[in-house]
Amino acid sequence: MRPVFRFAPSPNGRLHLGHACSALLNQRMAQACGGRLLLRIEDIDVTRCTPEYEDAIYRDLAWLGVEWETPVRRQSEHFHEYRDLLDRLIGEELVYPAFMSRGEVRAAIVEAEAKGGRWPRDPDGAPLYPGLDRRLGKRERRRRIDRGDPYAWRLDMAAALERVAPPLAWTELADEGMHVAAEVEARPQDWGDVIVARRDIPTSYQLSVVADDALQGISHVVRGRDLYLATSVQRLLQQIFGFAAPAYFHHRLVTGPDGRKLSKSQGDTGIAELRERGVTPAGIRAMVGLDEI
Repeated sequence: MRPVFRFAPSPNGRLHLGHACSALLNQRMAQACGGRLLLRIEDIDVTRCTPEYEDAIYRDLAWLGVEWETPVRRQSEHFHEYRDLLDRLIGEELVYPAFMSRGEVRAAIVEAEAKGGRWPRDPDGAPLYPGLDRRLGKRERRRRIDRGDPYAWRLDMAAALERVAPPLAWTELADEGMHVAAEVEARPQDWGDVIVARRDIPTSYQLSVVADDALQGISHVVRGRDLYLATSVQRLLQQIFGFAAPAYFHHRLVTGPDGRKLSKSQGDTGIAELRERGVTPAGIRAMVGLDEI
C-alpha cells in the first residue's frame, strides 16, 4: 500500500513559516516514496477557528505549491465519531469527569507543596492535575453533571496504563529519507491525567488526532519537534483502541530572531504577509531551509 502523509493545521490564525516548513516537508517526503498527501483541518475549537482562516490556509498552501487530495477532512464534521470513542473510554472506566477549577487546582498544589516537595510537572512545565475528583462515586458524579457543574473528561492514567502491555514505544525516523533512528520509549505517565474531551465538545487534540490518523490510514506523521513528547499520550490511546501506530518524524522547528518557536498567538509573520511583501514560494523554501525542493 502507498504511504499516507498528512498536514493538519488549525484555522485559528494565519499560517507562518513553521507551517510552511511542515507542509512542504510532508509533500516532499510523500513524493519521494510515491505516497499520498492529505490535508486535515483541525477545527475542534469552534470558538477560535473560523471559515476565514480556513480559506486562508487553502490559499497559502496553493500559493506555496502544496497539492493535497480531496475531500479535506474537517474535524468539526466528525464529532459523532469522537463521541463514540469517548463513550468507549467512559464504559471501560478509563476516564472520569474532572470538576476542579483552576483555583481549586492551584490551592491543592499549594497545600501539597507546603507539606514538603515540589508538585510534579508535565514535560511542558505545567503542574499535573491533582485528580482529587477521581475518587468521586458514580452517584456524586451524576449529580454534579446534572446540576450543570463545569467539567472535562480526563484520562485515568494509572488505569489506562494497566490496560496496555509494555513496552510502549514509537518508531522515530532519523531523516526525511525515512531511515529509522530508534524505537523511542513512550512515557504517557509524565503527562498525568490528560484531558481527552470537554463537556460541550466530545474530544480534545489528543483524542481527535489519534482517531483521525487511524481512520485516514496515516502511515507517516511528519510534524514539528514541539509535539515529540506528546506522542507518548497518543501511543497510549492508540494501544487502548487497537489502532495501528504510524511512524513519526519530528522535524526541527523554524524559530524567530530571538530563538523562540513561531506562534500564531504571538502574531509572528504569516505566509500571506510575506507574499504581500513580494517574497516568492522559492524564497519561502529558502527561508525554512528547503530551497532544494
